[in-house]
Amino acid sequence: MTVKFTRRTALTAAAALPFAATARSASASTSAEMAKAPASHTRSFKLGNFTLTTLLDGSRPVGDAKAIFGGGASEAEFAATSAQNFIPADMAQFFFTPTLVDTGQEKILFDTGLGQGGIQTALAEVGLTPQDIDVVVLTHMHPDHIGGLTTAGAETFAKARYITGRQEFDFWSKQEDGNRIGDLMAQKLTPFAERLSFLEDGGSVASGISATASFGHTPGHMGYLLDSGGQQLMLTADLANHYVWSFAHPDWEVKFDMDKEAATGARRKTLDMLASTRTPMIGYHMPFPAAGYVETRGSGFRFVPVSYQMMG
Repeated sequence: MTVKFTRRTALTAAAALPFAATARSASASTSAEMAKAPASHTRSFKLGNFTLTTLLDGSRPVGDAKAIFGGGASEAEFAATSAQNFIPADMAQFFFTPTLVDTGQEKILFDTGLGQGGIQTALAEVGLTPQDIDVVVLTHMHPDHIGGLTTAGAETFAKARYITGRQEFDFWSKQEDGNRIGDLMAQKLTPFAERLSFLEDGGSVASGISATASFGHTPGHMGYLLDSGGQQLMLTADLANHYVWSFAHPDWEVKFDMDKEAATGARRKTLDMLASTRTPMIGYHMPFPAAGYVETRGSGFRFVPVSYQMMG
């Protein structure tokens, strides 16, 4: 299958990936920090009759990478995998990348970023404002995905309706006061409940966009399969949080995954499917522009990022 990118600037990103600060704040001021985030905040391409645009909401370097991405690995194993892929073992670059899907009938935004202004900057780069968004889909309720629902206390996407997984919403809404994520959801999403609808596994957001359960990262974490004009692509959200460690060793536990066993199982199953069908993916925490393919590599996988072969 062919996925054709538009002629936006070819971007490179420093090795790798998830929590806070806008892209403008990422810097390489010390030898411990990674390279600066790309100057551009968007990349658009075609999938059948859909136009997809990845929106860089933010990026920052984070230390102690093994503690985050290497649960179950020895120090030597983690260091060896890092060296084989030309990245440091003690540092990761986190990226936060919502995706906009223009179906021709609706502009559908998947996740909203950190809530620090990055989503507005990215939308403006393609001539849009938050008022142009028709639908907001939330893959799960972590703060870096729902933070952008409000700006300075006001609703960011005032004309949009909202969609999320039923199991995800139900879990967090039952948390007692004082739960960080439950409280944030109550603040950011619950006030707009009259425009909120729910999906189960396999449910449809719009024609050609269906939910795919990948529970484990959170209790109701969802990916979304896009299908248009005979072409497919999967939005994997937080299925894999790092483009090297979580692919090469999908069974290594990730700190952010709530149910480690379910998350590693979902990760291996989905990556195997993407590799065997050669279906492209967009991952929320992949290096910007966050799109690529999956190939089998030994007992694990390799993320193959987009490059000029997808540009038109």
